[in-house]
Order: sequence, then structure tokens, then C-alpha cells
Amino acid sequence: MNLQTISKKLSKEVDTLAFAEPVTHVYNPLDYAWNLHAQFLELYGDRGAKILLLGMNPGPWGMAQTGVPFGEVGFVRDWMKLEGEVKKPKNEHPKRPIDGLTCSRSEVSGARLWGWGASTFGTPEAFFDKFFVWNYCPLSFMEESGRNKTPDKLPVEERDALFAVCDRWLDEVVKTGGFERVIGVGAFAEQRARKAVTTDVEFGRILHPSPASPKANAGWEEAIVQEFAEMGVSLTP
Repeated sequence: MNLQTISKKLSKEVDTLAFAEPVTHVYNPLDYAWNLHAQFLELYGDRGAKILLLGMNPGPWGMAQTGVPFGEVGFVRDWMKLEGEVKKPKNEHPKRPIDGLTCSRSEVSGARLWGWGASTFGTPEAFFDKFFVWNYCPLSFMEESGRNKTPDKLPVEERDALFAVCDRWLDEVVKTGGFERVIGVGAFAEQRARKAVTTDVEFGRILHPSPASPKANAGWEEAIVQEFAEMGVSLTP
């Protein structure tokens, strides 16, 4: 099994799940943004990286637009050099339009993560020789107002059904990729990895680059460089 097969199977399984109000719109970029997602996996998913950086789920101006975890449009288009059309989700929220690589909005979390990757490693190839990046859950959830709802805030029954699927396929990603360390980008991702992964790997966590985090706003790159150092992870390209 390869990463593209895993993504296809994960996409089909999460599409069978049901979510009730206050969630009114669910985006699955593994479906409508498959073109870019498949390019991402093909170019950067099999370079022998031993560390998996794990995010939570797509943001409205990141992976929801591009199919790439933390997929800030400028970095996906201009640094990773991905190109092509992104389709529309089945039920598009008027306040969260999907414009793919022509989206004019920038995701702060993605800009921080990939900006650090570009400044530290130079080329995407050098970055992905060291790290691969995956999101635990491929779905983006919105309320009628357009407000984002994260997977951990879903009702218990919906959350448990979703997590069962995401746990199983995360475990497959780790096995397939041969990763030796899984580092959560934020506490949620680390917690899910520790529950889901059945192979003998090391776990860790770095600060999430969200603009909602005062600590991240005060110096995210400096913070994670220190966290990587404390885990014994070299950032030498």
C-alpha cells in the first residue's frame, strides 16, 4: 500500500460519516483537491524521511484550498511548485469559497510552518528528505455562520466514529512511510498519535503555529527550534 492508496481509502471512509448541526458544511479536500494532493504525495511523500509532522485538520485558507497539510497557497504554488485545478466541494459555504491556487487569502499557520521550512532547508526536497507532513483528519467542519469547528469539539458519537477511521489510517501512514518519530504540531495531534500508532516509534510535540496562540505570535520559529533541540532532532539540511 502507498500513500495515495491510503488517502483514497481514508477519503472514501470519512465520506460515509454523518455530522449534525451545528455543523452544516463539511469539506473533504482529499476529494475535490485530489489533483494537488496527489502531486504532493508523488513529489514529496516518498523521499525517505524518518520524521512525520502531524497536524489536526484542514484550515479554510490552507489545506481546504490546496489539498496539502498547512497548505498556504503561496508556498504550495511557488515553493512546492504544485499546479492544476481544484474543483468545488459538493456543498460550498458562501463564506468559505474554494478557489484553489488562485485563493487570495493566506493561512497564517501554513505560512509560518512552510516559511520556516523554506528558510531552514532552502528547497522543498531538502525539507521533505527530513520531514513529511500529514493531517490526522482530512475533513474541515463549518457552522452556518462560517465558523470553523475543530474535530475535538464534535459531539462524542460523531467524534468517536471519526477518530476510529483517522486512527486506523494514521497507523497505516506511519507503517507505510517507515517513520521512526511522530511529532504532533500541537497537543491534539500528539495525543491522537500516541493512541493510534501501533508501531515502535518515538513521539513528541512542537508548538502549533496558530495565530490564536500568544506563544506562537511571540516567536514561533524560535520556540520550535528549541523544542526540536530538546528532542534531539537536528535541523541540518
